[in-house]
Amino acid sequence: MTDLRYPADDARELVRVALAEDLGPNGLDVTTLATIPADQEATAYVLARAAGVVAGLPVVAEVFAQVAALIGSSVPSVELLVSDGAAVVRGDVLARVTGPIRVILIGERTLLNIASRLSGVATHTRRWADQLAGTAAMVLDTRKTTPGMRHLEKYAVRAGGGTNKRMGLYDCAMIKDNHKLAAGSVSAAYQAIRRTFPDVDIQVEVTTVAEALEAYAVGARFIMCDNMSVALLAETVAALRALDEPVEIEATGGLTLEVAREYALTGVDYLSVGGLTHSSPILDIALDLAD
Repeated sequence: MTDLRYPADDARELVRVALAEDLGPNGLDVTTLATIPADQEATAYVLARAAGVVAGLPVVAEVFAQVAALIGSSVPSVELLVSDGAAVVRGDVLARVTGPIRVILIGERTLLNIASRLSGVATHTRRWADQLAGTAAMVLDTRKTTPGMRHLEKYAVRAGGGTNKRMGLYDCAMIKDNHKLAAGSVSAAYQAIRRTFPDVDIQVEVTTVAEALEAYAVGARFIMCDNMSVALLAETVAALRALDEPVEIEATGGLTLEVAREYALTGVDYLSVGGLTHSSPILDIALDLAD
């Protein structure tokens, strides 16, 4: 079952920063404060303007709670009508909001920016997950995330049916070309990490069958095959699967939706795709006041 624990603390901090950016040093929405009486209330709807997969909807309540605190207002009630990870179509109502119009309008853009971004990541991820359905491979994200939004964007990947790779530089060692050059060899880099951090998982990036076998020989059981053709990847997978101990194998670099299934059918465990978080278009979401 997919772990959809919402990173509430990260969302709270992101909303705080986003509102400060929008409202400036004096905390003002000059248009809304000038035109909307403090006691005027209404109902508004958060709507999908395109088909996709939603993620980040709990941010709606967080935004309004923070806006209300900033301007000394009561907090609008928020009813979420769909859950994160749900597929929606254009016109679907995602949430109903009732309360002070000032709070609703001040928070509108912030909640839409965040929810649209996260839903875009979830929608893009679902396309990859659908392409891999029926294979043994899973789609992974990377560290190519928006600064300050990593936990939220990786949450959105999970909501879309993807899987998180390492969260940062601290929870999995990854030996890449520059590490090999600096340390002198794959073996030297691997042994240095194992001595210094004996409990951490180690992944080694390779570009040839020979490099993959070398990585295995020094102890690596998590191999990342970078920028390989389908034929070379299949050869590498076959060589690694023939060895005595099981190996996790990941394909990365230059992957697209059009070739995803072909790569998955080589027998790899994972396809890692930076584009899930660095190149996903937003899902168009809007907020409309009721007539």
